[in-house]
Amino acid sequence: MNDMRVPAGAGWRAAEADANASAQAAQAQMRAYARLTRRRALLLVAVAVLIAGSLLIDASSGPSGLPLATLVHTLFDRAHADPADVVIVWQIRLPYAVMALAVGASLGLSGAEMQTILNNPLASPYTLGVSAAAAFGASLAIVLDLAIPGVAQTWVVSANAFVFAFASALTLDLVARWRGMSTAGVVLMGIALVFSFHALTELMQFVASADALQGLVFWTLGSLARADWTKIGVLVAALAIALPLSMKNAWALTALRLGEDRAASFGIDIKRLRLTTLLRVAVLSALAVSFVGTIGFVGLIAPHLARTLFGEDHRFYLPGSLLLGALMLSLASIASKLIVPGVLIPVGIVTALVGIPLFLGIVVRSQGTAQ
Repeated sequence: MNDMRVPAGAGWRAAEADANASAQAAQAQMRAYARLTRRRALLLVAVAVLIAGSLLIDASSGPSGLPLATLVHTLFDRAHADPADVVIVWQIRLPYAVMALAVGASLGLSGAEMQTILNNPLASPYTLGVSAAAAFGASLAIVLDLAIPGVAQTWVVSANAFVFAFASALTLDLVARWRGMSTAGVVLMGIALVFSFHALTELMQFVASADALQGLVFWTLGSLARADWTKIGVLVAALAIALPLSMKNAWALTALRLGEDRAASFGIDIKRLRLTTLLRVAVLSALAVSFVGTIGFVGLIAPHLARTLFGEDHRFYLPGSLLLGALMLSLASIASKLIVPGVLIPVGIVTALVGIPLFLGIVVRSQGTAQ
């Protein structure tokens, strides 16, 4: 009978071959992940470059033409530029363009975080009533001069907007967890808040004086015309504080996309994460609304574009949403000055006209995914 025993060294060599194959597969996965990470980082850089170009176009466009060369000369050699160009660029055009970037970035980041913590693809400060609540709070200050005691007059509108925006966001979270609402339930609750606060804001318009009504109506349309460097500084400071906090929680927010139970098993405090995130959302959306009025759909569309480009990894998804929100509103700002030559259309109208078909597309796609 033939000896069928396998030599002792053969089993060791087979095990070594399996180990080598596993190591090579792991290295291939690591290389693929490194390539994906580089691609996402390059995409962020590309969007940033587009933002820089959009900023220059926005600052050079307007009723009175301003050549790009003149704009660059005025920006980088202000002392030797024409005084009239200095006034146009530094006091009118540039604040307008920079405010578009700051507001778009705030809304993009707010929408991304709200969609994550509510696990809702239709969530944004606009669609879930946070912006509408902030608008009503601001209208109380504009029309009735109602303010929080102790708040300086300069910050009355912003403070009112913040309080109502935060209360609206917190109400959404409390009701959703208390009643165990589904995604559709949260959306319906948000729609109810939108209509409620819109009705209250319209009531303020009805009782407003002629001057207050003009200011409130123009404000609710969403316009960048009142931008100045003080408001820009406040909003940029809020972004500078909020973004590092958001990135610090990027891993926790990514884990939350796997479900609350899975995230809790990783040791994440879900209630604390949701509360701190809602606070950031309320602050950013309230400041944006209080400075430029209601801007719709940027906080909804930008996160969806970012998810398509950068995936669910919040290390890239959050800054991607921020940058895409800034780019979207900057492009809308350019369009608002070019649609009707010589007329500056409120940018909120432009974002609504562009955002409505995109919003319907998201609804249809979400419904198809659910089925």
